[in-house]
Amino acid sequence: MVALFDRLKPAPHLPEITDQEAVEKNYSYWRLRIFYSMYLGYALYYLTRKSFTFAMPVLIRDLGFDKGQLGFLGSILSISYGLSKFASGVMGDKSNPRYFMAIGLILTGLVNIFFGLSSSLMFFALYWGLNGWFQGFGWPPCARLLTHWYSQSERGRWWSMWNTSHNVGGALIPLITAFFAQYYGWRVAMVVPGIIVIFGGLYLMNRLRDTPQSLGLPPIEKFRADYPPSATPKNLKERELSAKEILFDYVLTNPFIWILGLSYFFVYIVRTAINDWTVLYLVESKGYSPLGAGGVVFWFEIGGILGSLAAGWFSDKLFFGNRGPINALFCLFIVLSIATFWYAPFTTPLWDSVMIFVFGFFIFGPQMLIGMAAAELAHKKAAATATGFVGWIAYLGAAFAGYPLGKITQDFGWEGFFVTLLACGVISSILLFPLWNVQKVSRQRQTTV
Repeated sequence: MVALFDRLKPAPHLPEITDQEAVEKNYSYWRLRIFYSMYLGYALYYLTRKSFTFAMPVLIRDLGFDKGQLGFLGSILSISYGLSKFASGVMGDKSNPRYFMAIGLILTGLVNIFFGLSSSLMFFALYWGLNGWFQGFGWPPCARLLTHWYSQSERGRWWSMWNTSHNVGGALIPLITAFFAQYYGWRVAMVVPGIIVIFGGLYLMNRLRDTPQSLGLPPIEKFRADYPPSATPKNLKERELSAKEILFDYVLTNPFIWILGLSYFFVYIVRTAINDWTVLYLVESKGYSPLGAGGVVFWFEIGGILGSLAAGWFSDKLFFGNRGPINALFCLFIVLSIATFWYAPFTTPLWDSVMIFVFGFFIFGPQMLIGMAAAELAHKKAAATATGFVGWIAYLGAAFAGYPLGKITQDFGWEGFFVTLLACGVISSILLFPLWNVQKVSRQRQTTV
């Protein structure tokens, strides 16, 4: 057990390599290796996060649970996952991502297997709550790796490419879980993803590493000569921060983090609502079949992939590493897109598919960049905590998009649904526009350590 905790500690720095050719060769190799490893790892987290969703219809048939009981399990996952994102963010900044991310993936695989071997609601609730907690171990290591291996002026592109792992994982879920549920039963549909991600966790242990300095490489700022404005190689010497410094100096007392978190709350209401409720809206209000509605909503993920990539590229190339302008502009376009979709006097499958694509494009921009902005507005040594904190607030918004938004829709119809989403988009825009240039302030704060 002691050896395990030792492995979870940040890896110690090695003497810096002086051969510039070796530095460049090693940096090129490790940046690519770490990127594709954490990309695959985070996509696998989605495999066990949503496995229950596609096993649910068969589970209802076999065990006789009603939708309310199974909805209760979904709420437990959201609550435990949201809490874990913050708590594991604090742990993630003080841990080696090589083992932290891998152990979380292995544990979420195990609880999926235990879920598949159970039959009572009590054990379902226990294992799904644990699954939500271990799911929170996925994001913080990625935030730590992305801020240590990729510098400010290029990070938007790398982070945006990594962010598409959400969409890849989301696309893999029905292909694997729904197939096994239909042909082999819901238990197999829970167990097989669990086994897959356990092997994925072992793979991450082999492939990932901690900071560049743990391999004898210089900090990424030095390697790319990409220093914050007031920094120099002399005053950018790094040290690990204490948990107290991370929480109180760079996260909880940072007003920008609170503003980002609040805007994330409203962005996640819109994201979750479009993702979870659009099929029902198309069936009830526009006469689609469930299969036809699913074909339209498919374009949400495609738009999300392209929106993430575009947001990262624009923030790097047009705004020189500032995330604020893209966050604000994309949220404004979310408002315009919702209004256009709701008030358009006509509807066709092509039009609806294009609009759902547009929703995904603009929603996944701030979905990615708000988290990145939180990491950069705090400190690279507090990146996991900052992103975990705003992520926790975001999942409170996701929870609001469940029962509360459903109640609004039930009482006020789909008009109430869309008016609520419009209000959320407007509020998020109002919150984000004052942060247009605040990234430059943050870079100066980061030179103090």
